Amino acid sequence: MRDRAIALAGLLQALTAVRRIAHDGEAPIELLKPCIDSVFAIDAPDAPAIYGDAASLAPGLRCLLQQAEGPGLDPAISRMAVTVLQIERRLVRDPDMLQRLQRELRTIERQRDHFGSEHATVIERLAQLYADTISQLKPRVMVQGNPVQLSQPRVVAQIRATLLAAVRAAVLWRQSGGSYWDFALRRRALSGAARALLEPTS
Repeated sequence: MRDRAIALAGLLQALTAVRRIAHDGEAPIELLKPCIDSVFAIDAPDAPAIYGDAASLAPGLRCLLQQAEGPGLDPAISRMAVTVLQIERRLVRDPDMLQRLQRELRTIERQRDHFGSEHATVIERLAQLYADTISQLKPRVMVQGNPVQLSQPRVVAQIRATLLAAVRAAVLWRQSGGSYWDFALRRRALSGAARALLEPTS
């Protein structure tokens, strides 16, 4: 259950960052960086290796607790999470797209290593990769926010790059044995795992 909690926290943290970017034009670096870095962790041996220590996922773990237990449940985050999980199921049925994603990510990773994951060039390339691949799958993630912010190419690129990170977390969720029914039937277990992960950070 620990790995499922990490995967779900990664998904919720990415979607929280998407919401912040859509409304404010940016997201705090401590919220965004672990998500973008996770996209490049293709061959990580386990879930913790993808995101590093629990402190980097603390926002996502707290969001998991809010979504599972309330108060503070965000219906928009829940809807986006379900959509991303649906997209992931379609992605895994498309081996050509999966291979393209892995090939392109390894190329972009060289720029990430040189510039850093937050660099505009890296974000723009991730965004273009998302637009060329995952955004072609249905259903599409509907992102609501400030129209002024959403009209800016820089903001759109950050949102797309972060949605790519959300799909990465959804892949990990499936690989960890997670399913849609866990949201309804295993909330208590997920909450317990999230609390255990958060304890060392508090």
